[in-house]
Amino acid sequence: MSELHNRVRELRARDRLSQADLAQLIGASRQTIALIERGDYAPSIVLALRIASVFQVQVEAIFSLERDEVNHEK
Repeated sequence: MSELHNRVRELRARDRLSQADLAQLIGASRQTIALIERGDYAPSIVLALRIASVFQVQVEAIFSLERDEVNHEK
């Protein structure tokens, strides 16, 4: 599996949301948010879209594959 990077923690801080706040807004658990932020869990498309909606950005502005992995897969 490719290394998935995310900016969830950064965007959450920008909007002054706790993990619990974000979890409630997207219908997930606080533990799920913690796992996503640590990179230990890749969210489903639905969760990724919900997170993007909360932060009012495109999914690609939050989640990305490690650059070396992307170049290698082409």
